[in-house]
Amino acid sequence: MAQVKIIAPQTREAEHLRVAAYCRVSSDSKDQLHSYAAQIRNYTEEIAQHDGWELVDVYADEGLTGTRMDQRDDFNRMMRDCRKGKINRILVKSVSRFARNTRDCLSALRELSAMGVSVRFEKENIDTKTLTTELMVSVSGSLAQQESISISANQKISYQRRMERGEFITCSAPYGYRIIDKKNLEIIPEEATTVQWIFDAYLNGRSAEWIADQLTRRGIENTNTRKPWTAYGIRYILRNEKYVGDALGQKKFTKGFPFFRKRNHGEQEQYYVENTHLPIIEREQFEKVQNLLQQKAKRKKPTRSQYPLTRKIICEKCGTPFIRRETANGLVTWVCRTHDRNAADCPVGRIPETEIHAAFIRMYRKLKENADMILAPTMDQLNALETILRQNNPKMLMINRAIAEATEEGHKISSLRANGLLDADACAVRMNAISAKLAQLRGERRRLSENEALDETMDAIRKMTAVIKNGPEQMNTFDEDLFDSLVEKVIAESQTRIRFRLCGGLELAEQLEVAAR
Repeated sequence: MAQVKIIAPQTREAEHLRVAAYCRVSSDSKDQLHSYAAQIRNYTEEIAQHDGWELVDVYADEGLTGTRMDQRDDFNRMMRDCRKGKINRILVKSVSRFARNTRDCLSALRELSAMGVSVRFEKENIDTKTLTTELMVSVSGSLAQQESISISANQKISYQRRMERGEFITCSAPYGYRIIDKKNLEIIPEEATTVQWIFDAYLNGRSAEWIADQLTRRGIENTNTRKPWTAYGIRYILRNEKYVGDALGQKKFTKGFPFFRKRNHGEQEQYYVENTHLPIIEREQFEKVQNLLQQKAKRKKPTRSQYPLTRKIICEKCGTPFIRRETANGLVTWVCRTHDRNAADCPVGRIPETEIHAAFIRMYRKLKENADMILAPTMDQLNALETILRQNNPKMLMINRAIAEATEEGHKISSLRANGLLDADACAVRMNAISAKLAQLRGERRRLSENEALDETMDAIRKMTAVIKNGPEQMNTFDEDLFDSLVEKVIAESQTRIRFRLCGGLELAEQLEVAAR
């Protein structure tokens, strides 16, 4: 009979773990904000008390629902840090705080498990290190998912009944209005004047593109979106029934799980209520605009197919995109839109498409032959910069703690006011000060988080390096897929010189061998 020697397990030193915490609140109520502050403080203290645990960061999302993972900036930032090997373990209060959607929850956990990252859920007493965890998480996640669906259904029924009663519901005011008393629209006189001008200009034969350009030239700010005026935005204003004092309910509806908003094209009931608020535009004028919009829509030509260079070439002189032109004999050129309208306004004229293709082929060959000399030093510099930035990580932790403390202070002041221990004026002064402090802290946190752009740049360069490495040894003809994978923009410096901005920000210039005709 064979003798069996039992080898006792070795005693291992305490494992060094890089630990992060994730916390989230699902509403902007005072109780929830208090919970958010407490979570940041508690996790920071708990991780600091464990030997062998190194605090990486406290990732926190505020005021966002857990049914859509793509809306949680800090959750996504945490996942990116896990993929980079910065985190070994994550602490979370509950499955519902992590994700209310079972599918997304398990997907994230499987990815984390494959990377060697464990997750501990405090409320459910679940640790993904255990063998039966996935089943337990699935059950807990299903319950949380059902809870989220139930809440959404109740909210939907409430909104629907209010719309049936003709009660006006809006979450945001269109340009020209502001919301007062949390439900009513009030006209902003100076913006209303602009809205009236937009309608007048369109009825006088001006296009939506022209109107957007004129508003931009005049320096009129689009206070509704804080973005430049566009033809799409102008047409949205022209079609909006709110400008005649009416309201159309359920233009969009919630569908599926995870929940997403979908424009209502007749799939769900809609509720049209007249005279819900003061109009900016006369009804007769509004109806004339609708008729004109319909007529133009009927005359609109089908959208042309996109070419590889479409929206990729811009003029360095004036910043205008290039457009494609084809002559009767089949010669294809690309030209600055400004130059095409009036050559005197921009010197950058037509560039033959074949020359751009040839320049890309030459650029690719140089990258293929000299990748180690061009791309490797760039990656080394970015890695060195990332190391320096990582050393500043404690700043993020300090800001999170300060946000938690300020939020908790606001909660205490509100409680004192509610209990009659603080008068309204004193409460307002202190709450304004806290709000200003929170705005400053959150701004600083956003600035620190912008370093994530560095990570995206590094990822882009890594992918570009892989594309070049796996690409063809010789490329004699223009490859559309390869061009799209490598090139972000083509900057036309002149008719004889262009610059390729590659994915990741690297720019390489090429002299065109034949001057444009």
